[in-house]
Amino acid sequence: MSMLITGISELSTCDDGQEERAATSEEAALTRGLGVVRDAAVVLGGGGEDSAPVVEWIGPAEQAPAADWAIDLGGKAVLPGFVDSHAHLVFAGDRSAEFAARMTGQPYDGGGIAVTMAATREAGDAELRDLLARRVAEMRSQGTTTVEIKSGYGLDVEHEVRALRLAREVTPETTFLGAHVVPPDRREDGGREAYLDLVCGEMLAACAPYARWIDVFCEPASAHAFDGEESRRVLEAGRDAGLELRVHGNQLSHGPGVRLAVELGAASVDHCTFLADEDVDALVGSDTVATLLPGVEFSTRQPYPDARQLLDAGVDVALATDCNPGTCHSSSMPLMIALAVREMGMTPAEAVRAATVGGARALRRDDVGRIRVGRRADLAVVDAPSVLHIPYRVGVPIVRALEV
Repeated sequence: MSMLITGISELSTCDDGQEERAATSEEAALTRGLGVVRDAAVVLGGGGEDSAPVVEWIGPAEQAPAADWAIDLGGKAVLPGFVDSHAHLVFAGDRSAEFAARMTGQPYDGGGIAVTMAATREAGDAELRDLLARRVAEMRSQGTTTVEIKSGYGLDVEHEVRALRLAREVTPETTFLGAHVVPPDRREDGGREAYLDLVCGEMLAACAPYARWIDVFCEPASAHAFDGEESRRVLEAGRDAGLELRVHGNQLSHGPGVRLAVELGAASVDHCTFLADEDVDALVGSDTVATLLPGVEFSTRQPYPDARQLLDAGVDVALATDCNPGTCHSSSMPLMIALAVREMGMTPAEAVRAATVGGARALRRDDVGRIRVGRRADLAVVDAPSVLHIPYRVGVPIVRALEV
């Protein structure tokens, strides 16, 4: 069965091979890089119980071929579904009081993760599965169609495995983050080294079958996280176990995270709040994406990353939510786009690309993040004539995944 989607005022394919059509020079300048087709249509095919629909045709609506059935969007804009390449969705508990304390001046140092660890360990599988399903549905209601999900709130073998097992039920992009922080009961009398042994040994072996990625919170400025050499040990152990690499780096201060990620060939280094010129130089020309998480800066009152510096240097940039209970309890990629535009020096078009193409690159995926013939039909609809309305109408729920 094929489906024709018409009534598309502006189709942002985010495809470098798609030239913009029927645009004024002013319109083209504002949406440069988005591969816009105006007054467009899309034909989808395939699908069924065991496979996702794929894009079969893209072009001006007046040239659209016939299909088995059709829907008319009535002048709405369409873009690729957002690719949220950094999220922590398997958790229980509430840390709203911690947020309120930060808003009155208490600094963030990573220590609150232990609160979520305790609540998550106490929750049953059914509760965690229900919470996870609600969060994924919340993301789809705001246009996200691909999400990466990390463990990191179990911090023992049993509960890290459980988190990844549940996450694997909703996404193939699962990340083992046993090296999130050192749990409270391991912080004294040699417990830290013993915990690293556990993460790199028994815990990794148990978790690897459920994970594609391994990650580490490389943050020497936090007494709870890991320094450069500890992070290297975790990443190399994960690589030896067949996992691909991601890094939390340079969130709280300048540090080794970015350069370690580049050296080891990590797909992404995430946060990048504090960057030295040498960090930017290392990212230029590398295969490591700088994933920026502006919701964290909003929630912690830290300075925002300098996206303009990275883009002007030629670094691949992604945007993601870092949806988590402590430092950004938001699943809204449209909010991240708005913050990137308002606070980080990105144009609306650059922010949309970072939330789609950038996220796909951060996950080393070529089947999502763009609308192209032969690729997955992961589409999002904007209840407005242009994607420019996403940051323009900040806080208004105008984007949703198109269910086909």
